[in-house]
Amino acid sequence: MKENRYDDQEFFDKYSQMNRSIQGLQGAGEWSELEKLLPDFKDRQVLDLGCGYGWHCMYAASHQAAHVLGTDISEKMLAAAKAKNSHPVITYRQEAMEDLEFPGESFDVVLSSLAFHYVKDFPAMCEKIWQWLKPGGPFVFCVEHPVFTAYGSQDWFYDDQGNIRHFPVDNYYYEGKRDAIFLGEHVTKYHRTLTTYLNTLLGLGFTLTHVVEPMPPENMMDLPGMKDEMRRPMMLLVSCIKA
Repeated sequence: MKENRYDDQEFFDKYSQMNRSIQGLQGAGEWSELEKLLPDFKDRQVLDLGCGYGWHCMYAASHQAAHVLGTDISEKMLAAAKAKNSHPVITYRQEAMEDLEFPGESFDVVLSSLAFHYVKDFPAMCEKIWQWLKPGGPFVFCVEHPVFTAYGSQDWFYDDQGNIRHFPVDNYYYEGKRDAIFLGEHVTKYHRTLTTYLNTLLGLGFTLTHVVEPMPPENMMDLPGMKDEMRRPMMLLVSCIKA
């Protein structure tokens, strides 16, 4: 059974209070850089894996995509997506991304935001995406940075007074399951190295176009804790094309 913490009511309620849940794309620290990597959506068939609230689906739809399919394992996330980001060209489907099946070359563009660190077998997922994409199709995704996922706890080390000392990075080359703390709750995530992320794509035949470790945007620097985000990377953004 694939983990689905987002249908736990308490966990979902906490997630719904995050800036990215309330403000949408403008409340996501990585958005200013991720937007630069997105392709032209006009008249294209788009797949969004792990679409959550559907913000990226709506962005593609508002940029004249022909059709957008947003998939997510969470019933609650998709209910929120339908309430916040409905559009005539958007369809939402509840299914774990690992279980999806489509005919070859079904999509012009594949997107995924902050979902692949919940997937156990990243290479197998990318093989499917390669099959689903049309030749020349862009594949753009963001994940939690390997520096952020390596140790597992995803929290700072603090001194006796509660001040931040440093961010722990350990067991970097030992890929696999991590017991992370997110929103004060235990969540299973999967750590993999930067080498694995990039070489998986290259090995399948994707052409890398951008690799970005986004810094917090200037207009968010006054938010609590945001200046500390300059001390280590939290996100990894990647764009590539099916050659």
